[in-house]
Amino acid sequence: MKSTNNIKKVLLVLFTLSFCFFTFSGCGYKPTTYYAKKELSGKVFVKLFIDLKDPQNSVLIKDAINQLLAHKLDSKLVYEEALADTIMNIKINSVSMTELQYDADGYNNLYRATVIINVKYDKKAEKISRNFTVSGENDFSLGSSTTITDTKRFEAIKSASDEALDEVLSRIAIQSFKK
Repeated sequence: MKSTNNIKKVLLVLFTLSFCFFTFSGCGYKPTTYYAKKELSGKVFVKLFIDLKDPQNSVLIKDAINQLLAHKLDSKLVYEEALADTIMNIKINSVSMTELQYDADGYNNLYRATVIINVKYDKKAEKISRNFTVSGENDFSLGSSTTITDTKRFEAIKSASDEALDEVLSRIAIQSFKK
């Protein structure tokens, strides 16, 4: 009796595993990183256009893009434009702060930081140029304070930038389908 139940359990597990295997391999599923790696194959150079109003955040974004390319796409980053197969241009289009909520005394206590980033990359060998824009938002509270400190502003913009850069990977994968 026990051996029959054990055999049924083993068969159920095997059936479930084989069903998952055939479902994912049969439908041709590939993750977005597969297509993004294919699109940005070779050596990549990241060129940053520094926003004079916000140079600290511009550098943060370049570091985040470099990390995304190196860790998620296994891209080979080069530090000379002449050595690159793909040149990626990153620019902060805009950074804005919007008031969302006021307290009982009429002071702003909830803000939204919005960051819009333009990403353009050129593939030298194929003479292809692609361009897209990503955006990210971060809502933050001032707590008992009535003014935005530089630290709060920096953290809010960093979080909004990270959210925007999360979208870059999928947008590159989508761009790989365009001919």
